[in-house]
Amino acid sequence: ARPGRYPPHDPLDAVVVHGGRARTSGQLPRDHEGALVNPGTLGLDLTVEEGAEAARWCALNALSVLRAELGDLDRIERVLTVLGFVSCVQGFAQQPAVIDGASRLLADVFGAAGRHSRSAVGVAALPRGGAVEIEVEVALANGV
Repeated sequence: ARPGRYPPHDPLDAVVVHGGRARTSGQLPRDHEGALVNPGTLGLDLTVEEGAEAARWCALNALSVLRAELGDLDRIERVLTVLGFVSCVQGFAQQPAVIDGASRLLADVFGAAGRHSRSAVGVAALPRGGAVEIEVEVALANGV
């Protein structure tokens, strides 16, 4: 790993910067000590509110890896897209309400520039038992 970067899962990087954009790899809801926040399955052992809190932590982690790669979040001109995955039971249809936790955080941090396109997808399972995983793509100021 290069200095100041999170160690990649070879051959993957936490963030790829290319063509005036930066995109994160999937971010799980880990707290400051690395523990998963609200692990589990929506519709089984987690509420929508608990899922939204997990999504918020995913967004915080996305901002953390972006800052580590870019040196400063001020380089971000706009959030472009959020792709959110929600571990849920069959028939659960509130994925957008869960991923709202990430979207609200990004809007709080970046204001109008935090508005973005988004997909919220239900899945059977996520890595390490996480309830939510998100990817974030941003446009960089002056395309660099």
